[in-house]
Amino acid sequence: MGCNLHNGITEARSENAEFEEKLEISKSSFSRKLYINGVSSISAQSDDILVVEEPKYFQQNIFSAQDIAYKQYIKPMMLRRMSKAIKMGLVTAKNALMEAGVRVPDAIIVGTGEGCKQDTEKFLENILDGQESFLTPTAFIQSTHNTVGGQIALDLKCTGYNMTYTQNSASFESALLDAILQFNEDRTIRSVLVGGVDELAKTSTPFYYLDGQLKKEAIPNLELLESETSGTITSEGANFFLLSKLRTKNSYASILDCALFNSISESKLPDTIKSFLKRNDLSISEIDAIVLGNNGDVRFDKYYKKLQEGIFSNTLQLGFKHLVGDYNTATAYAFWLSANIIKENRIPDFIKINSETKPDSIKNMLIYNQYLGKNHSLTLVQSL
Repeated sequence: MGCNLHNGITEARSENAEFEEKLEISKSSFSRKLYINGVSSISAQSDDILVVEEPKYFQQNIFSAQDIAYKQYIKPMMLRRMSKAIKMGLVTAKNALMEAGVRVPDAIIVGTGEGCKQDTEKFLENILDGQESFLTPTAFIQSTHNTVGGQIALDLKCTGYNMTYTQNSASFESALLDAILQFNEDRTIRSVLVGGVDELAKTSTPFYYLDGQLKKEAIPNLELLESETSGTITSEGANFFLLSKLRTKNSYASILDCALFNSISESKLPDTIKSFLKRNDLSISEIDAIVLGNNGDVRFDKYYKKLQEGIFSNTLQLGFKHLVGDYNTATAYAFWLSANIIKENRIPDFIKINSETKPDSIKNMLIYNQYLGKNHSLTLVQSL
């Protein structure tokens, strides 16, 4: 009797899980195509990555985003009080708007996994050094996760909807889904600025060595995808996009759909992706390239290999974490990369992770990512 009851409960839970997966897929669908009219990126690689012959090479497991001339965009008095996350976010946001020809967006939505960690550390160090007295609040105020979105709004004098999502490795996709909802629920909205930003910090970032999220041995970033040890490498970056219902002559591509799943079993992953594509009237064979979040962690790259050796074995496969490392909003870089690939119709060999040839033109690109077996995301980018 106990055995039968146990089996019945197991079957019920299995059926309920399948129903919840289908329900979650349907929740994130939206009715109209949105255009990517402006993009900007700051990462460990140069923003002309599609035309350079060789990407930047790093030997460390923790490496910084490239430095740019921030003084061209931010007043020096303000600049010296800003952490790198704020600087990167503000500059990429302004550049994306400038490229799209929009002065002030209707909404600003930011995804960040850990916010302004540098100011958090600074505030904690001030507590210790000052023995919990005579503290200035500046570092604390600027350490909150919504500081980047707030600074962008202050600079642009934007009084519209402003939201920050802190959902670990699903932070950017959460921001992207909110942007989609804004367009669906408010027909007066014409443009939304959405982005992802995360920074390194001197003390707290190395904590990831303690629980095995970072590799114990130093590994060259360009050899990451061939690694067969646990852990990965990390960096920082900011990527912002101006989304609009209106297509312009400068539009890069369009976002067709996005979905998030807290967990998916390895065996059900292919069927989940097929269902996701089906609701967008697409099949596996119509995906011209898939961007995969392989990060060299032998414990969890099995999800990607399931797809690489299975339903996408005949599809062009692309990687990006060997270029910019893995961090909470690294998928924002994958989104930026996909938009540029579609617009430029160019894919350098060092991005490819299989031997399939590039189609004459790229129409449909799928981005799939997960981290530590959780926060599975699917984002569908399409040509104009």
